[in-house]
This record gives sequence, C-alpha cells and structure tokens, in this order.
Amino acid sequence: MKILVINPNTTASMTAHIGKAALSAASSGTQITAVNPVHGPVSIEGFFDEAMSLAGLLDTIRRNPDCDTVVIACFDDTGLDAARCLTDKPVIGIGEAAYHFASMISNKFSVVTTLARSVPALEHNLSRYGLAARCARVRSSEVAVLELEQPGSNARQKISAEIGLAVSEDRAEAIVLGCAGMASLANDLAQEHGLPVLDGVSCAVKLAEAMAGLNIRTSRLGGYAPPPASKLESIFPAAG
Repeated sequence: MKILVINPNTTASMTAHIGKAALSAASSGTQITAVNPVHGPVSIEGFFDEAMSLAGLLDTIRRNPDCDTVVIACFDDTGLDAARCLTDKPVIGIGEAAYHFASMISNKFSVVTTLARSVPALEHNLSRYGLAARCARVRSSEVAVLELEQPGSNARQKISAEIGLAVSEDRAEAIVLGCAGMASLANDLAQEHGLPVLDGVSCAVKLAEAMAGLNIRTSRLGGYAPPPASKLESIFPAAG
C-alpha cells in the first residue's frame, strides 16, 4: 500500500518531520512518500496562505499518480475538496481525520492550534463536517508554525499550557493538535495531561490504510466530479 503524504507548504524540514510521524503510524507493509510543492508559502497560517498553496498542492497530486491514497498534511485541510475532484483515490485531510477520531473517544474535545488567524478556518471546517457541537473550543497557542522547527523555542510549553486551560476551562475530554508540525508532541502531552491527545497525521494515515484496504474510492458524481481533461491540460500543461 502506498500513501502519498503532502505537506502543502514548501518547508522541506517540516515535510521530513511529517514523513517521520506518518511512517511511525503506518503498518509494516505501507509505503509512505512525503513530499511538498516547489512553489508556495513556507507555512500555512490562515486563509491567504491557504489560497496561495492550492496550485502547488494540486500540481503535486497530479505529478504523483502512483499511490493508493493521499493525505493532505495541513490541519486547515487545505484544498481537500479540489483534491478529491482531481483523483478518485481517497484523499484525507489530517484535520477531518483527527476530528472524527476525537468524536469517537470523547464527548467533547478541544483543538489547540497555532496562531489566532488560523482559528476561523478550523471552526468553519468543524461546522462543515457536522462536528462543531462536539468541539468545546478551538484554542490558539500563539505558536507560529515555523517556531515548532526552532531549537530552544518555548513552543511545547505554550501548547502544553493551552491544553491545561482546555481541560480546566472547556472541560475537554480529549485534545486535537491543530498543526501537522505538532505531530511528535502528542504522546508526551497525553501522558503529561492524562487524556487522549490526537495527532492528525497519525489519524489520517490509519484512516487511509483502512479506506485503501476496503477499496473505497471517491465518488465521481456531483461535487467531486472530475474537471474536463481539456481544462486540466490548460492549467497544468507540464503535468502528466
């Protein structure tokens, strides 16, 4: 089984971090290919960055057809609907995967994400997925995405402090980490706070394996109908 894991930003070190997290969650027979676009924003923190990343994300999917499933490793679920139009292979956003997992192990969960500008996009997605009622709150830790990569930063402490507030103020029973760059923190934070802390990369990889194993494909009817080949050729003339 081959899973294509796409980091929609262009920071290669974060892609390597995400790929390591994906591989640690994958079954022994699963091949993980972690990639990122050549062009686009170095981090995705809100609506503008998301829009600027879409062309690179979709082109990356077009250029990597040899996979069984696609995981979009940005917690905003960047370009998720458009990607599902581009391929009938299951395309899984790490945000959607983590929300569904959290809803099955807790009555209420809170999300701890990066900057405040990212909060509205996540709240919108929760409503769209029908899970807003299960989420107590989307919290900002005020940690920039690239700060997670900086040695000696206090990013982990900020995230941990926000989890503590989610437990005491939101009465959250589980925590979803709202950034792919936080993937390596989940297990330690779960032990520290005594509740499930979910990393979307791991959740998405396990869901991808299940869907591929069941031979489930994305519907080609209605909203996820593929665009005409002529339109794809005009937009991505070098892709093939």
